[in-house]
Amino acid sequence: MEVDLNRLLHLIRKRDVAPIRRLLILPVVALLVWQPVMADARGAPDSFADLAERLLPAVVNISTTQKVERPGSGEGQEGPQFQFPEGSPFRDFFDRFNRRPGDQPARRVTSLGSGFIIDATGFVVTNNHVIEGADKVTVILHEGEKFEAEVIGKDKKTDLALLKIDPGNQKLTAVEFGASDEARVGDWVIAIGNPLGLGGTVTAGIISARGRDIRSGPYDDYIQTDAPINRGNSGGPLFDMNGAVVGINTAILSPSGGSIGIGFSVPANIAKNVIGQLKEFGTTRRGWLGVQIQTVSPEIAESLGLKAPSGALVAGVLKNSPAEAAGVKQGDVIIGFDKREVSESRKLPRMVAETDVGKDVAVKVWRDGAEVNLTVRLGELEKVDQASLTTRGSRRDSGETSSREIDALGLALSPITPELTEKYKIEEDMKGVVITDVQKGSDAEERRLRPGDIVVEVGQVPVSSPGEVAAQVEKAREKGRKVVLLLVDKDGDMRFIPIKIK
Repeated sequence: MEVDLNRLLHLIRKRDVAPIRRLLILPVVALLVWQPVMADARGAPDSFADLAERLLPAVVNISTTQKVERPGSGEGQEGPQFQFPEGSPFRDFFDRFNRRPGDQPARRVTSLGSGFIIDATGFVVTNNHVIEGADKVTVILHEGEKFEAEVIGKDKKTDLALLKIDPGNQKLTAVEFGASDEARVGDWVIAIGNPLGLGGTVTAGIISARGRDIRSGPYDDYIQTDAPINRGNSGGPLFDMNGAVVGINTAILSPSGGSIGIGFSVPANIAKNVIGQLKEFGTTRRGWLGVQIQTVSPEIAESLGLKAPSGALVAGVLKNSPAEAAGVKQGDVIIGFDKREVSESRKLPRMVAETDVGKDVAVKVWRDGAEVNLTVRLGELEKVDQASLTTRGSRRDSGETSSREIDALGLALSPITPELTEKYKIEEDMKGVVITDVQKGSDAEERRLRPGDIVVEVGQVPVSSPGEVAAQVEKAREKGRKVVLLLVDKDGDMRFIPIKIK
């Protein structure tokens, strides 16, 4: 039966309609008004059975074996050494006492995980930690068929691996990656895997959060789900309601080792790129910019004249890097990369890594109160020897040798002298001024500055004497700034630290 909404509203407005009738009409009107909104929300499915039946054949169990040597060589072992003639009935028994730890055979350790088929020719995706160090990897299909797998490639930074099996005449069921960026918090998902070695198991839940950083690697951007995930689920898929893989189940947060409803999955949009490279090259090929970055805090933003604490602050530019060649400077704030906004510093490494090696990329930086546009040709991260790179420059000699109290910062500072170089183990090529004392209760103490730390820049201007530091603090005060930005070397780690001006 169709109901005329306008007719109902007309009846409510009529003064001759009894109040009781108005009260009866109002719920009907409310239902009609909210009906379009309710239609947009996707309710819980009556059952996951049809979806599970379709997807289960594409999910596999991963079994690995690894040979572990027993510790000890047996040399210098003390204890009874029994000898019996050949054929003695006691010989076999007492041989146990003569056997040294190094003589014992190596044992084989077996572990279990999950994976899923992405190509009917036999390509299987799993976690790197599932197959790490394995001598033999076996893929077990849903119906129980077993195939020995070849490791095509693996990536520790995202904890992903690609395997290949030869199915022969066996017909395989494959699944596809979905668009994880379109997945929303609250969407229904199902996880399929091999928890605790039980075999194909289906659990359901929702996406609890997006963009989780669990400090597992430089490209953390996990999907959090409350779909129960336990040991053995690692490497298994997280499906949306269309049957597309939106994540690879990788980690759980649990004090007991069992599921408490906090699981983490590598988003499909990250996995697609990594798995594609492993399939094509056998390894990853990530873009490399060559900068050390840190978060832009509200205090840092204020000191630099930024309207909001966003972007990635360049704490150091590596020598002979693409960033150096393009003119990126220490103290720049990268606010745009490849025509995308850098809303927070932790997003920049993933943006760079996902960009093609050798591509000319537009980089927008905030420098001296204005936007500057640069073009960077990205290098290849995997070809860089990070240990050989440095960000330090040569020491400048200001001629000043005396220490000085800078009350506005709560610091006592001194030029780098031979005595301080020896006392604080300062490297020969270090530049800046040495902190020799920190006032109690000062903002500098709150920021954990310590004697021996080196102040390299003040207000993004290099300093080599306490007098230069005082001058830069005074300039900041004249501009009405309440905070001054120090670039500090703390045991070789360059960091920008905002200090309140007293």
